[in-house]
Amino acid sequence: MCGISGLISPTPRPLSAWILAMTDAIRHRGPDDEGFALEHGGRMSLFSGAQTPEAVLCTPTPYQPLGPLPADAPQGRVALGHRRLSIVDLAPSGHQPMTFEEGRFTIVYNGEVYNHPELRAELVAKGHVFASRSDTEVVLAAYREWGVSCLHRFNGMFAFLIHDRQAGTVFAARDRFGVKPLYYWRSPEGLLAFASEIKQFTVLPGWRARLNAQRVYDFMSAGIADHCDETMFADVRQLRGGQFILSDLNTLAEAGPLLVQRWYELQPRPEGLSFERASERFRELFTQSIELRLRAEVPVGTGLSGGLDSSSIVCQTNLHLRQSGSHVLQNTFSACAQLKQYDEREYINEVVGHTQVKAHYVFPDVNELLERLGLLTWHQDEPFAGTSIFAEWCVYQSVATTDVKVTLDGHGADEMLAGYHSFFPPHLGKLFRQGHWRRLRREIEAARRIHGHGNRQAIESICSNLLPHTVLEFLRRAAGKVPVTADWMNIVSLGVDDYAFFDRWEHSEDVQALSRSQLLVTSLPVQLHWADRDSMAHGIESRLPFLDYRLVEFVLGCEDEFKLSEGQTKRMLREGMRGVLPEKVRTRQDKMGFVTPEVHWMQQESRGRFLAMVDRAHEQCRGVLNQKALDKAHRILHGQEAFNRFAWRMISLGAWMERFGVSA
Repeated sequence: MCGISGLISPTPRPLSAWILAMTDAIRHRGPDDEGFALEHGGRMSLFSGAQTPEAVLCTPTPYQPLGPLPADAPQGRVALGHRRLSIVDLAPSGHQPMTFEEGRFTIVYNGEVYNHPELRAELVAKGHVFASRSDTEVVLAAYREWGVSCLHRFNGMFAFLIHDRQAGTVFAARDRFGVKPLYYWRSPEGLLAFASEIKQFTVLPGWRARLNAQRVYDFMSAGIADHCDETMFADVRQLRGGQFILSDLNTLAEAGPLLVQRWYELQPRPEGLSFERASERFRELFTQSIELRLRAEVPVGTGLSGGLDSSSIVCQTNLHLRQSGSHVLQNTFSACAQLKQYDEREYINEVVGHTQVKAHYVFPDVNELLERLGLLTWHQDEPFAGTSIFAEWCVYQSVATTDVKVTLDGHGADEMLAGYHSFFPPHLGKLFRQGHWRRLRREIEAARRIHGHGNRQAIESICSNLLPHTVLEFLRRAAGKVPVTADWMNIVSLGVDDYAFFDRWEHSEDVQALSRSQLLVTSLPVQLHWADRDSMAHGIESRLPFLDYRLVEFVLGCEDEFKLSEGQTKRMLREGMRGVLPEKVRTRQDKMGFVTPEVHWMQQESRGRFLAMVDRAHEQCRGVLNQKALDKAHRILHGQEAFNRFAWRMISLGAWMERFGVSA
C-alpha cells in the first residue's frame, strides 16, 4: 500500500519541484521509501528522495535511482512520484518507481495484487525475467504481455500509472470496486495531475479550492459522497472502480474531458445451487479470499467490531492459522464505549474467548474528536457523514502502536449479503408483486418479531418499493415529510438541482438490484474512501476479504432468499459460518459496527460544544448554508427534531471549507 503522484504537461517544463511537493503531501501513505521518475529528451530518469533508504541507493537493480532529485532537473512532460509502505518484497528490489524492459515501461503503483505468485509463474513460463519478488513488477510484466486485458487477471486492490516511453502513452487504472483511490485535476495552464489523495493538488500552481455545490448538496441532504466521478471540489474528478484511461501524451494534454473507459462490469454468476450447497460454496470462496489476503511479509491483524462480518474474518483467519500449523499470535482491534447501548464487548469477548487472540480495545473520546477534527478533515480530503469515521480512525491509531502493518476488515459484506434494513422494502415489494401472500405475511411477522418492524412500517416499505419515485415524492411532500425545496441551502444562487439522488438509487425492485446499487454507488464507495484515509493516515494497509470479486459475483448471483428470508439477514453467511463462529455471534440479529455514542455526545454530554460548532460552521459555510440550516441544527441538538446527522454534516462541511480554504 502506497501513495502515487503523476504530472503530464502539454509542453516540456520543470516538474521536479511540483512532483516532490505532491509526493511529500502523502508521506503518511508510505513511510518506508520514496522515489521519482522524470521524462526528458525521450528517456526516463529515476531519482531518490530524502527518505529513500540507503540500501536502495547501494543495491544494483534495473531501476536503481541515479541520485537525489535535483531542483534544476531537466524540463520534461512526464513526472511520477511514489511513497512506499513496504508489505511485499521488503528488500530494495521493491523500490518504486519501477521500470521494465530496459526502461520502456515505468510504473507507480498503490495496492496489492494478491495472486501475483501465480501470475509470476505464468509470465516466467512465457519468458519474462524478474528482478524482484514484488507484485509491482508482475503488474508491469502482465501489462507488457496482455495489454489492458491484464486487469481481468488481477485479484486485488490497486491504482496505478504506467508510462510507456516507446508508445508515448500513459495507462491509469483502478481496481474493480475502487478500494484504492485515483484522482485527477487539470490546472488552468493545462498541467494534468494524478494523485492518491486530493490534498496533493493543493501544492500545484493554479490550484484554487472551489466548491462543487451539487455534490455538497448530495452530501448535506443524504450524507452521500463518492457516488459519481465528481468530488466536492470543483474540477477534481476520480476514476471510478473498474475504470481506466489509456491515451497518448498529446491527447492527455489537450483541454477537455479525459477519455475514461470501463474495464469491469459487475455481473452475477448464478450457479443454481441449493441453499445448503450455496452456503458451503460461500464458505469455500470466503476461505480462499482470506488465505490470499494473508499473503504478506509483515504481521497481519484483524479489525473486530463484534458483528457478523468482522467476527467471521477473525474466526476463519484463526482457523486457517491453526490448520496450517502457524504459531503466530493473532491481533484484533476493537472500538468500544463506556455506555452499554453503544458497546459491543459482549460479542467481541465471545470471539476473543473462542479464538484466544490478543485483543486491543480503544474508547473513542468526544474531546479528542473535536480537538482533532481539523486533522481528520485534512486526511479525509472531504466532509464526512458521521462520527463513526472517528471510531475507525481510533482503531487504526491503535494498530499503529503495534508491529501489525496489515489488517483484514469487513467492508462490503452488508451490501452484498443484504445486511441493512433498507433491503426489506425490495424484498417485501417483490413478494407483493408476485402475489406470494402467505409468504409475505410470514415475512412481515418475522420482521416484527425479530427487528420490531410494525405493520405500518411494512406497508410503507411495500409502497416505497411499488410506487414510482415521482409518486412517492409527491405523497411525502403532501404529507409534509420533506420540504418542497432544501430551504436550508442557497440552491438557486449556487445552481443546484434539488433532487433526491439517494432515493432514486435506493428505489430497487429486488434485493439483487439494491445490492448492486449499494456496492457500486450509494454505500460502499464512500465507506472505502473513509477506510482508505483512516488506515493510510497511520501507515496501515486495510484488506477486504468480502470484496474478492469471485465472492461478490457468486453472492450476487444467488437467490435473494439466500440472503434475506424469514426476517433474517445474511443467511448464507450465518449458515456458512456454522461451527466456526460462536453461536451467540452467529445468531445475533442487531447491528452496530464501529459506532460512537453520537446521539449522547451531541445532545447531552457535549451539547454546548456542538452548538458552538454549528454556529461556527454557519459562518464557515456563509454563501452555502443559510439561517434555516442553523435553526435545523439547533433543533436537532436540543432534541426538538428527530435526531439525524444533519448537524454533524454541517460541522464537517464547515471544517472542510476552512481547512482547505474552499470558496463558494
